[in-house]
Amino acid sequence: MDKKLTLSLDKSIIERAKSYAKENNISLSKLIESYLSSLTKPSSKKEEISPLVKSLSGVINLDQDFDEQNDYTDYLIEKYK
Repeated sequence: MDKKLTLSLDKSIIERAKSYAKENNISLSKLIESYLSSLTKPSSKKEEISPLVKSLSGVINLDQDFDEQNDYTDYLIEKYK
């Protein structure tokens, strides 16, 4: 169900948006609806893992108590002595 929405925008932005919509044969309402839809759609944070990364997965085994932050801090201290 469509509902009416009133917006207050800068005049120059409105004019540019109208021109863009006209050039792309779309109504300004549909343009804004599409933009808001793309902004608010749930994103799937699952990123595709490349074959190279998959092949490297599991190559390094770290101890359970390994603290990468602490190790990196030690590295930086040693580097900048």
